[in-house]
Amino acid sequence: MLRFIIIGIIQSFFLALGQVLLKIAMNRMGRFEWTWYYFKDLLLNWPLAACGVGFCIAMLLWIYMLKHFDFSLAYPVTSLSYIFGMLAAAFVLNESVPSTRWFGVIFIVVGVFFMVRQ
Repeated sequence: MLRFIIIGIIQSFFLALGQVLLKIAMNRMGRFEWTWYYFKDLLLNWPLAACGVGFCIAMLLWIYMLKHFDFSLAYPVTSLSYIFGMLAAAFVLNESVPSTRWFGVIFIVVGVFFMVRQ
């Protein structure tokens, strides 16, 4: 079970990392346009490429989890990515996160704890 929890935490981390890098990449871009210049800038946007790497790692770990663990156990653990996302919103993106959202994160942690408990 410890192996499952560690893999689940790492998978959730890379899933959230991909989302945060996607947000950073989109913040660097101007208004969306269907032009060659916009797509050229998009292709040269390093956070966008890094988010793809994060998503790839998360997907490979997810495939491993699906192969070796019950779906009813593996799927709820992906909600840990919300925790990493909230932490990144507060500390990386410098967003103001109200206490009600932190209470929601606490409920997620408690829920995952009960889901993985046997």
